[in-house]
Amino acid sequence: MKHFLRVLTQFLVFLYCKCLWRGLKFVIRKVTGRCELQRICYNNKPGARRTLKIESSLRCSKHELLQSAISVHPDSVEKSIDDIMALKKINLDTNPQLGISLQACLLQIVGYRNLVVEVEKLRREPYDCENPAHEEMLMKLWKELRPDSPLSGRISKQWCEIGFQGNDPKTDFRGMGLLGLHNLLYFAEHDKATALQVLHDSLQPKHRDVSKEEASKMSKAEWEKKKFDKAIGYSFAIVGINITDLAYSLLVSGALKTHLYNVAPEMPSLVHFQQTFCYLMQEFHRFWMEEDPCDIMEFNRVRTKFYKRVLKQLKNPDMALCPHFTASDLHLVNL
Repeated sequence: MKHFLRVLTQFLVFLYCKCLWRGLKFVIRKVTGRCELQRICYNNKPGARRTLKIESSLRCSKHELLQSAISVHPDSVEKSIDDIMALKKINLDTNPQLGISLQACLLQIVGYRNLVVEVEKLRREPYDCENPAHEEMLMKLWKELRPDSPLSGRISKQWCEIGFQGNDPKTDFRGMGLLGLHNLLYFAEHDKATALQVLHDSLQPKHRDVSKEEASKMSKAEWEKKKFDKAIGYSFAIVGINITDLAYSLLVSGALKTHLYNVAPEMPSLVHFQQTFCYLMQEFHRFWMEEDPCDIMEFNRVRTKFYKRVLKQLKNPDMALCPHFTASDLHLVNL
């Protein structure tokens, strides 16, 4: 009985708040002469601040036409905007900029949905060593990261030099499919200097200096362990695939909307996602160095901490995760 009363109370409170909110919106429209979509566009600058609010308004609308607008085909966006303007009885002659602003927001919204589908398709496509296109991408990755070291064979221990676990990289792509390979190759091709530096750093041993004060508190065995620490040390390719998973999680959860709505004036594309991956690789490498883990066994702890930090950054509606090499080419929304 208590449970029933609690559920009933929650439902009544929800119903009351919903009716109150709709009543408030009606009053505001009568006072300002503007609908909610107009107020959002006029009171928020372009980018995530505006688009996230437009998306929420459309999704929560009582009109089916508005609800369906966020899932239309990109080619139907212009017609959808015309339908919305007609439904809201907005005169385009007196509000010419509104249609343009709404169209930009809607393109970002449907573009994000399409990007999720495209990324998911790549993630689900397994690496196939019988597919010439897949093999070509893998060979190209080796040449970009090891330009002066010819590969002795398709199956080779040399793959470990760029951070794969065994003689055949195809087994390492099982978790993220072709998406992992696409991201690694994009990083190696479009930010080669940074990719090579990260790879170089990941292979270096780390000898930690121990102060006299620290040494006085340690046994000989502890001193030896601390002085000759492990490598900086992670497997470049494996971590790249793992960071691909992190970027994928941010995308499908919707957390990446803040970034993509700020950097893509219209439809976010796969290139925007790959640029985000490059940023995350650079930042994770820097974060790993700052955390100074004892060994690779601390990877999950460091990764979780890094993921939480990125999530916190993305809560800022003005946040844009811009890798340095493309920041000037992203055509950022004027923030």
